Amino acid sequence: MAPAPLPDPASCPVDHSKHAHPSVAPQIACPVPHDKCTATNPLAALDADSCPYSAERQEAELLAQRNNMPPLSQQPAAGQKVPLSVEREHSSIPMAGQYEGKNWVYPSEQMFFNAMRRKNWTPSERDMSIVVPIHNAVNEQCWHHVRRWEAMHQTTCATPKLVKFRGRPKDTTPKAFIRHHLLGYALPFDRHDWTVDRCGKTVEYVIDFYAGPGGGDGGKASFFLDVRPKLSFEGIVDRVRMWWTTGEGIW
Repeated sequence: MAPAPLPDPASCPVDHSKHAHPSVAPQIACPVPHDKCTATNPLAALDADSCPYSAERQEAELLAQRNNMPPLSQQPAAGQKVPLSVEREHSSIPMAGQYEGKNWVYPSEQMFFNAMRRKNWTPSERDMSIVVPIHNAVNEQCWHHVRRWEAMHQTTCATPKLVKFRGRPKDTTPKAFIRHHLLGYALPFDRHDWTVDRCGKTVEYVIDFYAGPGGGDGGKASFFLDVRPKLSFEGIVDRVRMWWTTGEGIW
């Protein structure tokens, strides 16, 4: 997706302390202090090209691994001044399809840096040790909330898997549109659509990413994730069920 400036989490235009936060997903704090990060926005590469990592790109990595070839995305970028780690962290998110039994693998610092370069951003090498843990933590929270919804179907499927995902930052969800134009909330700074395999059945979730108030303890920024089933007959049924059992999720 084309790069677009994302809002600084410390300057969210809405005072969230005076409003209810998006349902289902509570506030989460970034795992690192942003006062030590020089990047304009530490989530600049938070999209389907590297988050958790595109299915096509991960397939290429696995193929290269089988052939004992170093993946191109692990090579230093032209003009790179500082060596970056090529170590990758395994996520808790299981893959579907031909790679069933494996988990999605997050990009290394080098991969993330290269991904940002491909989007014509100007990342700083020294920021990668801060950006990558944020990226990984946010995706783990996304999956945690997907699993919360999927728990309503655990009798028929105990092990949902992530099939694919897509970043759609320019496509505002109906909920975000109404909240912004009628209630005065800030628009989310990003949107993802995640496709999940529920033991042979394909279901879709939408995730709105909101910037929370910054300046908390240790200079940590915060984010709100509004994770919910996409609008469909079954999605509406699940939202009603979640509301009936927890008081959340219907909207």
